Amino acid sequence: MSAIWAPDLSMAFEFVGAGAPYENNAYISLDTGEIYWTSEMNPMDEDVPDYLETSDRYLSVPHKTDLDLGKRLALRFAARELPACYDQVASFFHRKGAYARFKALLDSKGALYRWYAYEAESIEQALRAWCAENGLELSESPRSPG
Repeated sequence: MSAIWAPDLSMAFEFVGAGAPYENNAYISLDTGEIYWTSEMNPMDEDVPDYLETSDRYLSVPHKTDLDLGKRLALRFAARELPACYDQVASFFHRKGAYARFKALLDSKGALYRWYAYEAESIEQALRAWCAENGLELSESPRSPG
């Protein structure tokens, strides 16, 4: 079982989720735990192995939508924390700019910091479950060099 440092995985997850699905990618070596980063916006780094996408020794870090951490997470939060606003929140996700409107509503209701805490906890739980499903050990201490 390969180990990955929790902050490294979080950073890779944020990088992958910062773009549309498949725009940014991060791959974890199952042999070393090292993370390789690729992006449609920038050519691949010279240090990135050519066979990342086809080898069974590299695991692609999921996009937030792969782990149900996008729209559905926002809707679960609205149902739990602001049930009277659920329909309004749901309507936000029918057009562009949904998260900006969602966060503005949360701010106006004094729930923005609760959202951030809920989102962070949900991401941590989802990444821990993803690691367990894929045979990765999530480490709280950094890898030793070498």
